[in-house]
Amino acid sequence: MTKKKSLSLSDKSERGQAIRLLRRIIAENGREHVRGYVVAGICLVLVALSTAFLAWIMRDVIDRIFVEGDRTVLFTLPFAVFLSFLVRGLATYGQGVILARIGNDVVARYQRRLFAHLTELSVDFFGQNRSAQLAARINQNVSGVRDTLNLTITSLARDLLTLIFLIIAMIWQDWVLSLIALLAGPPIAIMISGLSKKLRKATRQSIDLNARVLGSMQETAQGIQVVKAFTMERLLRDRTEVLIQSAEERSNRIAVITERSGPITETVAGIAVAAVIAWSGYRSIAYGYSPGAMFAFITALLLAYDPARRLAKLQVQMERALVNAAMIYEILDEAPRQADRAGASALIVTGGEVAFEDVVFGYHPGEPVLRGISFTAQAGRTTALVGASGSGKSTIVALIERFYDASGGRILIDGQEIGGVTKASLRGQIAYVPQHPTLFEGSIRDNIRFGRPEADDAEVEEAARRAQAEEFILAQPLGYDTPVGENGVTLSGGQRQRLSIARALLRDAPILLLDEATSALDTRSETLVQRALDAAMADRTVIVVAHRLSTIVKADQILVVDRGRIAERGNHAELVRRPNGLYARFHGLQASGDEDRVDAAL
Repeated sequence: MTKKKSLSLSDKSERGQAIRLLRRIIAENGREHVRGYVVAGICLVLVALSTAFLAWIMRDVIDRIFVEGDRTVLFTLPFAVFLSFLVRGLATYGQGVILARIGNDVVARYQRRLFAHLTELSVDFFGQNRSAQLAARINQNVSGVRDTLNLTITSLARDLLTLIFLIIAMIWQDWVLSLIALLAGPPIAIMISGLSKKLRKATRQSIDLNARVLGSMQETAQGIQVVKAFTMERLLRDRTEVLIQSAEERSNRIAVITERSGPITETVAGIAVAAVIAWSGYRSIAYGYSPGAMFAFITALLLAYDPARRLAKLQVQMERALVNAAMIYEILDEAPRQADRAGASALIVTGGEVAFEDVVFGYHPGEPVLRGISFTAQAGRTTALVGASGSGKSTIVALIERFYDASGGRILIDGQEIGGVTKASLRGQIAYVPQHPTLFEGSIRDNIRFGRPEADDAEVEEAARRAQAEEFILAQPLGYDTPVGENGVTLSGGQRQRLSIARALLRDAPILLLDEATSALDTRSETLVQRALDAAMADRTVIVVAHRLSTIVKADQILVVDRGRIAERGNHAELVRRPNGLYARFHGLQASGDEDRVDAAL
């Protein structure tokens, strides 16, 4: 008894969620397309009326032409039949085009909303969700809102109205036969209700599995060089095969559940139609009932079968559409975790001093990465961060950009706590060169211009020259207008990094963050870029994460980060003279060329 009660409450909850979701979809899109839906609704009403009219007029066609032999209606009745087909054809065309346009607009609007919302979400959201699977899931789910709206309007305005008009025509012809025919409705409705419950869970599982399949394919395409270098083809094929097989099995289950209604519906409907034919035939033979009335009734019954069948499947189809729509809203309802505070002001940079005051941070609860970091990067000076991998150097840079928020302490720029200013104004005052350069779809010129979209071509080219990138750019087939390929696949790592540096130089911001910006460069490129960076660092606050000490010997302040704390600080000359100091050991190993023991030394 308790289990049944629990299932009943669950069903009610799910139905309530579905109704709320449907209301939300209609509220967000109905007003925008009210005119289109009204016109489409009128077309669908015309389809319903013309269909019902065909059933109604069959009585006169049979009785007056074939039974009575009335020649006066040989033109009017066939013309009326033709006219009803013409109206239905034009109305069907009109509603089809209108609903298609509305559906395409709805998909486009949600794609815009999703993209805009994704760009507002925090970095940690993308750390918890694989980008390839996220893209695949969005691609599959975005049509759910459109399908929900189209199913609602077509079912209500076409199928339901058609069925109602045809039932009226049937009752007008013969209420006893109508009662016999309508007895098929309740068992079909009960069966469909049971199927929809099973379909809801299976559909969500299928969407997740298909997203993982598409995500696996996308990741393999993006990392094809690594796949081939490590001969991972067979391993990835086997792993993806498991996903594909699971997705296939789930899709087959959905097909079985969805189509299970077919034979049952056909059987019950067949019994009803057969009973109507038998009873009406008996009455016609035994009592001389009009064959026209019988034919008109059977015509109405057969015409009612299609909309009734579609309405019977509506709940199943709606479940699939709503599951897709719900998964879209799960993303849209994801709140940005770093929203600007109420009344946040714009950051005003006068010098560019960056200060950390006892900052604590961890990516996961109970696992601190920074343990009370305090330092000041003076305005117009260069501060370098060195340390072992995982010590927290890049995390410090990420916190300055507010990719994450510190869990303790304060970060200030020119005395202004960065949590109290708008993120747009904060990041607008910072130029950033990541360790792994990222290029976007478009040309080389487009990718540099991302640093400052309003920059003209001359400024873009000047930034490229200062980043020592123009030489290889002009060697490309179309120069600055050469497409970079997916994430710059046609360029070397050093070339991609120099374009990333050019983008930062074009930004011309008072604060410059360099996260191992020369790590991907060969010796010649590093020398050229270091000259460009030396010029770019002038009169700016620079915080640079470095692995090669040769790139930071001129830094005004060097901070050695060890296990989330500042272990040593000073300039190069001071730190190398400290006996048994971490920096001195690090410098000695690099000078001897023993790179393998560098991290161990730190």
